[in-house]
Amino acid sequence: MIADLTTPALFILFIATAAIVVAASIRATGLADVIADRTRMGEAMAGGIVLGAATSLSGIVVSVTAASQGDASFAVSNAVGGIAAQTLFLALADLFYRGPNLEHAAAEPANLFQTVLLIGFLSLPVAAMAGPDVSAWGVHPVSVVLAVAYVGGVRLTAWMRDQPMWRPVRTSDTRADEPEDEDEAGRPWHRQAAAFAGLVAIMGTAGWVISQIGTTVIGRFGLSSSMVGALGTAVVTSLPELVTTLTAVRRGALQLAVGGIIGGNTFDTLFLVFSDVAYRDGSIYHAAGREDLFWLATGLVMTVILLAGLILRQREGPARIGVESVLMMVVYAIAVTVEITFRGA
Repeated sequence: MIADLTTPALFILFIATAAIVVAASIRATGLADVIADRTRMGEAMAGGIVLGAATSLSGIVVSVTAASQGDASFAVSNAVGGIAAQTLFLALADLFYRGPNLEHAAAEPANLFQTVLLIGFLSLPVAAMAGPDVSAWGVHPVSVVLAVAYVGGVRLTAWMRDQPMWRPVRTSDTRADEPEDEDEAGRPWHRQAAAFAGLVAIMGTAGWVISQIGTTVIGRFGLSSSMVGALGTAVVTSLPELVTTLTAVRRGALQLAVGGIIGGNTFDTLFLVFSDVAYRDGSIYHAAGREDLFWLATGLVMTVILLAGLILRQREGPARIGVESVLMMVVYAIAVTVEITFRGA
């Protein structure tokens, strides 16, 4: 049905679907903050697990749908392109935040640990692409390792939050994770959780529509799957992360903002696991192209820069933001230029 739409109608549907995703994500951010406080989960954990997974759902649907239809490059580029775009969004949030460098103000050990995990998770697909083409029932061993490592990483992050062995230095610019008032903190949260689940379902449905639009655009205009995935669907399905991050910053929930991006990116590595299972012509890592590896490397470099910024905790840099934010924007701009200039056709 979507494939039969005229080109103007196709783009109108694309914009409308993106708007639905954005609207749902705005509401989801407020609910996640309430759930974090009332369950005593904390903003960093809620941002990294609850909100990060929810806002990633539309992207998962895009990658899995593309993989099931045999387009490995579309599936992989949508996953890794989204990680690069979402890391950029954290730099944009730094511009939006009127206080000191966001990475300084939102100091939280759980975010540091999840960034380290993310670097490791991004390294595994690189090893799979460079290694031998092996699979069992069409699934590469790296996908199994990645899934197990993610579960273990989440448990370690929770343990680290409950029993921290060190804490960041508190300064006058550091914003702590502040829960609701005491008379609100113990109230029931099940209604908020049900509403949150409904919004997740909406974002998942929107992801399926976006995947069909992307497939149609690739076939109709002869564009590369890598370009449409990394710069088209990846950016659109990542808009919830941008919206939730800016909304969280405006609410003063800085750990939720930073944790949402880092946790969302960590969860996004599972796109590759789900896509590998959905792709039935062997290992998806070896079916993907060099363009997809390029975006994987871009996301990895940007994550390393982010980790350096989280450790350095610069109070203020160029344009009143951290130097890491400037570098992340530069790296992403270079990657987009390379994609458009050298691989646009």
